[in-house]
Amino acid sequence: MNKLKLIILALSTFFTYGSIASELPTSARSEKVISMVEPALKKQLANKGLKYGAPIFIRIFKDPGILEVWVESDDGTYINFKNYEICTFSGNFGPKLQEGDNQSPEGFYYVNANRLNPWSSYHLSFNLGFPNKYDRIHNRTGSALMVHGNCVSIGCYAMTDEYINEIYALGAAALKSGQPFFRVHSFPFKLDNETLSKHQSSKWYSFWLNLKEGYDYFNKYKKPPNVEVSHKKYIFN
Repeated sequence: MNKLKLIILALSTFFTYGSIASELPTSARSEKVISMVEPALKKQLANKGLKYGAPIFIRIFKDPGILEVWVESDDGTYINFKNYEICTFSGNFGPKLQEGDNQSPEGFYYVNANRLNPWSSYHLSFNLGFPNKYDRIHNRTGSALMVHGNCVSIGCYAMTDEYINEIYALGAAALKSGQPFFRVHSFPFKLDNETLSKHQSSKWYSFWLNLKEGYDYFNKYKKPPNVEVSHKKYIFN
């Protein structure tokens, strides 16, 4: 590669990542929160050999009510950084079906910079992007399904303000550093064979078997899979 091409590539990279950073929404509240939690997060990450601003991945489990944050390591695999107790969520096991059913969604979602809300009425929040392609194919409706603070829920996953401060800061740092989006996988419970076998009589059993394919992929490779939809099912690679 000649010198001119190297310069063009460098400038392209600079403007690409600069554009991502400049488009990250911000507010006085989010800036204050991030400056408050950033030093401790950097230290905690360093203690695990991880970097602040590295790509993240989130898994949510209705039971036992945990939100996991995973951070990409130098070898490209993801390491479980922290688990946060979910303050409250709406409904029961099973996916969200329609607007107003007060059900928190299950499935495979992603969050880009446009889905951050530093002005949220619930302290800080990010939109999961429900309905996704799978939800739309199955005629599921709903809007503004979030992970947020303030510990109240009518379909969202609500955290304490203390916890959302850290989760939001980690997500914002990853996006600002160039991760185009971070994935959020939401499950009813751990989809191991033993636990899932206890729910064979549920009408959602086949749906959960499909979710299990993505769940197993991550557990095997420690990298979140690329998720697509084909023939009304999630597919993974």
